[in-house]
Amino acid sequence: MDYTVKNGDIILSEEHFSLDDTLDCGQAFRWEAVPSEHYRTYMGFFKDKALTISETERDKGIFILHGISERDFLDVWYDYFDFGTDYGELKRRFSEDSVLSDACGYAKGIRLLKQDTEECIISFILSQNNNIPRIKGIIGRLCDMYGGFPDMKRLEGVTAEELAPLRAGFRAKYIEDCAGKFSDGSLSVDSLKKLSTAEAHKALMTVKGIGPKVAMCVLLFGMYRTDAYPVDVWIKRVNEKYYPNGLPECVKGVEGIAQQYLFHYIRTSGIM
Repeated sequence: MDYTVKNGDIILSEEHFSLDDTLDCGQAFRWEAVPSEHYRTYMGFFKDKALTISETERDKGIFILHGISERDFLDVWYDYFDFGTDYGELKRRFSEDSVLSDACGYAKGIRLLKQDTEECIISFILSQNNNIPRIKGIIGRLCDMYGGFPDMKRLEGVTAEELAPLRAGFRAKYIEDCAGKFSDGSLSVDSLKKLSTAEAHKALMTVKGIGPKVAMCVLLFGMYRTDAYPVDVWIKRVNEKYYPNGLPECVKGVEGIAQQYLFHYIRTSGIM
């Protein structure tokens, strides 16, 4: 990954990156594609930091981060987009397995976003039995209600009734329970960080409405536990068809990143 600063923008060169593959694959819900002179442009947020980012041409690996300082790029967005990880090497490893080789070739621009833990917890509670446009709508109304995505401190004492304008349905009760557990100290980001992946997975499931898959999503997308491996209906099919005896050795320690390639490939390529 190389970058230059030009006219107040960051011009980035990274061949292992695609905005569509990364920002529209269901791992984050505060990004929207917007009209642009470029091949693709998205607007979105990390916490209270806004960004407009463009991919200049398809598959050329040149990106523009519009109107941000070099300091913000290095302090916020470099880490958020996981630019410190060599995805070329990861894909080389994954390609030791034929199915993963095909998946990496199909969606070669996926990167794992390093999201805020608390925002990720709330977002994936809202994702349950839901589709992406509706999830984004609920989260948009939540941000409107609080003037930005609220952390657990701002949600302290919130009730499902107070969240009714979000039109989140049964999920509002889960948000109430989650905020309560953070408020009374039953859970905290710091305490979760000190636990093993298995222990943190169990702790997250003490929140009403957080089951095994959502807890794994939080660990992967909100805590960068790359060994976390969320299993939904698509990945269950992958496991049953291709990996009945377990995942290949080449993904050890980064099962969650491999899952992203598999999930996108199986869900959108039409092979299953």
